[in-house]
Amino acid sequence: MSSLTKTALVAALSIAMGLTACSSETPTKETQASQSSQAKNSLTINNASEPESLDPHLAQGVQEANIIRQFSEGLVSTDNDGNLIAGMATEWSSPDNKVWTFKLRDAKWSNGDPVTAEDFVFSFRRLVNPETGSSYASYLADAQVLNAQAIIDGKAAIDTLGVKAIDDKTLQITLSEPVPYFVDMMVHSAVQPVHPATIEKFGEKWTDPANIVVNGAYKPTEWLVNEKIVLTRNEHYYDNSKTSIDELIILPISQATTDVVRYQAGEVDITASELPPEQFADLKATLGDELKTAPTLCTYYYDLNQAKAPFDNEKVRRALMLSFDRELIADKVMGQGQPVAYQFTPTAIKGNLTYTPEWQSWDRAKRIETAKQLLSEAGYNQNNPLNFTLLYDTNESHKKIAVAAASMWKDAFGFVNAELINQEWKTYLDSRRNGNYQMVRARWCGDYNEASTFLNLRKSNNTNNWSGFKDPQFDALMEQSLRADVDDAARIKLYQDAERIMDENSTQIDIFYYANVRLVKPYVQGYSNKDPLDLWQAKYWSIKK
Repeated sequence: MSSLTKTALVAALSIAMGLTACSSETPTKETQASQSSQAKNSLTINNASEPESLDPHLAQGVQEANIIRQFSEGLVSTDNDGNLIAGMATEWSSPDNKVWTFKLRDAKWSNGDPVTAEDFVFSFRRLVNPETGSSYASYLADAQVLNAQAIIDGKAAIDTLGVKAIDDKTLQITLSEPVPYFVDMMVHSAVQPVHPATIEKFGEKWTDPANIVVNGAYKPTEWLVNEKIVLTRNEHYYDNSKTSIDELIILPISQATTDVVRYQAGEVDITASELPPEQFADLKATLGDELKTAPTLCTYYYDLNQAKAPFDNEKVRRALMLSFDRELIADKVMGQGQPVAYQFTPTAIKGNLTYTPEWQSWDRAKRIETAKQLLSEAGYNQNNPLNFTLLYDTNESHKKIAVAAASMWKDAFGFVNAELINQEWKTYLDSRRNGNYQMVRARWCGDYNEASTFLNLRKSNNTNNWSGFKDPQFDALMEQSLRADVDDAARIKLYQDAERIMDENSTQIDIFYYANVRLVKPYVQGYSNKDPLDLWQAKYWSIKK
């Protein structure tokens, strides 16, 4: 069943759960908080960590995007169930999937200025401008926007980007290759507009609540670092009359047990999308419909830094990948319905991409035996142990998984030692960006519902690819997938080949696909978990008084 002996398994899980089974934090307002939220028409939502940035072009993580989505709206948006709908653009068209024309609605920024096509031109140029330093700069290159990659590489001026304002309300975007899913890509926070005059006036301080100008349903009005971010309704939002909740309070509680304690005390109305595994069954039994579960397009994996020893050696990467017990982690450590992952792209993605590696059918004994041989060939044994660091960000589940992983490798080989290193979210992101890790806990969530949103991450020039993996054949496959003569079925086959290359190179250790698991108070009306991208927007919800 597992690479761990029964004794080792119990010990690992006991240690991990013992570290986090209770919280030293206690509620401060008891159940009065939920009554107060209802009275003020305010909703308190836990977001799991302090955001690194609220700048759409500098933000990297899901936590940042969750907040940005409440105050910013791009060319298109999604409805409460995740379906693509009009955003700042009311209509769009393309005769060839290469030249796209968007007609903008009469919308305003929160200071009363009109939202114009030039605002989008400014924003897209800012995203790819090397001086901005955006980790999502390559998003427009992946979307094949004309000259995006050349600008990122410093080989072309930013005003050559294939984005043009035909007039105040007409935006034209020209691609170098046809991208049939281009409009789907426009839901992401990285391609949402920013207010040019505000950035020009305040620079990096433009996101301070005193300065910020936005175009979404809410506006940040208070930001107390490591305590809360408050957003209030934007009266200039074009659909403000349909917004019901007046205020959002976003909390950065990283510990899931604390999140649950404060939810039960009435201090949190909606928890973050992860609950303590050891409490899951009890919460499901006692809270019934307040527990919301659904699959989501997110992959939990361990990334391996191929630019550093020991993971510059493919045999070492493959040995640890083969010997990792995904079933143990998904079923025993998490235990909330997370599907086991044997490929990077979640199998629930549109098109049902499926790649089955040969070794998936091997039993544990054969996997371990093969892994031992690989480590021996790489020069590691009892006399020369394999030592490396495993970095993870502050979170109870990440710690439990890391403890179990270190124990399973130690149990399987006897000479493999993973030193666990924990960092807070911002420091962790900085370490990953700068390659200051050997193995690191990672998550990638789809930016849109198409397999390229995962596979593009491994392209050699992707600005979010910090692993050091570069493969010309992989890049060629992803480029080929955009050819005009490639239909959906052929594209899926190319994606399968891309997954095969990742497997053969042992680029990472895929572990499981996330399940979206939250507690939601019964007085929150309209909450939906039907969107596999989990692009929730509080403007669709209301509070039943």
